[in-house]
Amino acid sequence: MAKPAPPARPRARFVRETPDVRRQTLINATARCLAEKGAGGTSVRAICARAGVSSGLLTHYFDGVDALIAATYADVGAKVSTAISAAIDAAGNDPKARLRACLLANFRPPILDPDLLATWIAFWSLIKTDPRMAAIHTDVYGETRTQLEDLLRRAAPAMTEAQVRVAAISLTALVDGLWLELCLDRSTFTPLEAQDMVEEAMNQALIEN
Repeated sequence: MAKPAPPARPRARFVRETPDVRRQTLINATARCLAEKGAGGTSVRAICARAGVSSGLLTHYFDGVDALIAATYADVGAKVSTAISAAIDAAGNDPKARLRACLLANFRPPILDPDLLATWIAFWSLIKTDPRMAAIHTDVYGETRTQLEDLLRRAAPAMTEAQVRVAAISLTALVDGLWLELCLDRSTFTPLEAQDMVEEAMNQALIEN
């Protein structure tokens, strides 16, 4: 007597990715290429190999590699902004605690990341030669400073607009410098020490104003 045939296995269902998912896949692959190869090594071929897609898919969603790199810059900036906003929201309603959270979030993951620095360096290398990248840089920096200025106003209502502006610029410069050095080499100081230095500068700015 013949044995009954085994039940047929259900066929895997093919799920077509949405355009947003495909765009994000290309953006994520570009960020990785920039971190690993720099701007000079980030080509259509390198990006598509990293993403596992054809070059035709890239040109379908983006007007060339320069447009994709610009979109990646905007995306990375948005992710950093989201991480900082989440830290601020988690700090509660106290204005000083929210200001502190905004500044110190830069010294914790996902922002404190050597790969993120490598990606930023690739972006920075293009700012002087690509007006589109320069415009995105202006937007990213402007949004960051506007957010910090608003937090300073709430934490120190007596500050004048001129004082708010100077405090925001100086605190941003301190944060950026310490973040850069930590991403390059953590042997000089620790993230906790960086946080302490920034908090001291923040308190000094609030006391003086």
